[in-house]
Formats: sequence, structure tokens, C-alpha cells
Amino acid sequence: MEVDILEFKVPMENNKTLFVWGIQPSHTEAHIYDRLHRVFSSFGPLYLLKVCPNAPLSPPGFYALIKFYSAAQASKAQRQTDGRSLFQDSPVKVRLSSKQTPHFMSDSSKLLSHARCVDLANNCLGFNGWTSDIITLKELTDEDEGVEQEEEEGGDGERTLRFGCLLQLSFPSHGQMARASAVVEERFICTGPDVLLQRRCKLQKVVREKALAQAFSTVLFILLGNGKVMVEVKQTSDQLLPEESEGILQVNEFTHVEDEWEEDEEWDLTVS
Repeated sequence: MEVDILEFKVPMENNKTLFVWGIQPSHTEAHIYDRLHRVFSSFGPLYLLKVCPNAPLSPPGFYALIKFYSAAQASKAQRQTDGRSLFQDSPVKVRLSSKQTPHFMSDSSKLLSHARCVDLANNCLGFNGWTSDIITLKELTDEDEGVEQEEEEGGDGERTLRFGCLLQLSFPSHGQMARASAVVEERFICTGPDVLLQRRCKLQKVVREKALAQAFSTVLFILLGNGKVMVEVKQTSDQLLPEESEGILQVNEFTHVEDEWEEDEEWDLTVS
């Protein structure tokens, strides 16, 4: 039986990226994107799909870059769509990328954003296939670190907010559970209590999403040839047992809230 493994990290491997060209200029970019998404998402969840116009000196038309989470699904999509007309009169060419990944990126394990984690989990397991529960969500102050500080609530001036979250991710039908935590910080100029409240609400949302993405980073989806999905959790040394989690915030990652979460893509155009 064919088996494939999905990890919750940015797919960097070339065997997960397809290059499609020979797309006629008879449709708009939006229409082409929609049709390509219908065709290729039928093979499995897509990390990214991008439609671009041909270079100025090339014949009019478009090309597309499509990245899967699964190498097996990308390969199947290539075999079954190459040389087919798909949604136009003439056939398109579909190839797997053959550009070599730079050595320093070959072992990259950049985590998926919160939104992509949710989309991938829902795609594979359905909306009821997993749950998340917050164990601890608290504001961390200098006093928590043993430093005496007098704070005037709502006072103007430069402020620093820091929140930590410990979260549990569960897969009831598979009997699996993962825990992770995150800490985020933001420095800003406070001009009143309303600003302070808004920043606190924003930071609470950010730290919850960060912790969820950290939890998903320990999860593996095993795709079986019969269409079923198995869930496994990679055991890490910093995972807490249920009785150890009370009153404890395990810090796995510290991030300034200004950091960008959405993944930047550099597409390669070399094909086999």
C-alpha cells in the first residue's frame, strides 16, 4: 500500500513543486487561477498556487507554479495532467521542478503559519477531526521574572507587553495529543487605556495562534493509499505530562509580535 507523510512545515522539496506552462491568454488570471485550483487541488491540498504572465519577449500567455504538501500527490498530478488541455483548447505542459535546493535550505523546517495549519488539518481530517484547548494563557510581567516594578495601569509612555500560552492539540478519533507553548512580546507607545486594551487583545490572539502552530509542528499525517489518514505525534523532550502542566508555562519559542508569519516564496523556473 502506498504511504505518504505530511508534515506541518513549509514544503521546500523540488518534488513537491510543479511548473505549468503553455496556458493560453484567452482567459483572465483570476479565471485561470480558479480552474487550475479546481484541477490540482483534486489531487491533494495545495500549499501555494501562483499564476504569472509570460515574459515580455515570450509569446502571450501565462505560466503557473503549484506547490503541494505531498510529493506523491505532486507526482500523481504531474502524470495525469501533463499533455492534457485541462480547461483550454491546447494541451499544457506540466513538469516537476528540477532546480537544486541550496544546501543551507535543504534541511529547512520553517513552520507553517496558524492559518495554513488550520487549512491543512481541516482538509485532511475535516472540521471535526481535531480540537485545541488552552491550558494556560497569561500576561508575563517583570515581576514574574523576579524584578520589582511599579506599573501605572493605562499610563502613557513606552510600554512592553508579553504574553505566554500553553496549548493542547487533540485528535480524538486517533487517540493522539500534542502540547506546545509560545511567548510573544510587543513594545509600543501607549497613549491611553483604550490603546493598552487593544494591544492586550491583539497579543492574546497572536500568542494563541503561535502556540497552535508550534503544537502542529510535532504532528505527522500519514496518508494511506486507501484514502485513510493516520495521525502520529513526534515525541519531544519538552512535552509536559498532564499533572506537570498546572501552573507551568513551558516556553518553547519567544517572538516579537512585529515578526512576519506569512511565508515568503522564491519560485524556481527550472524544470525537468
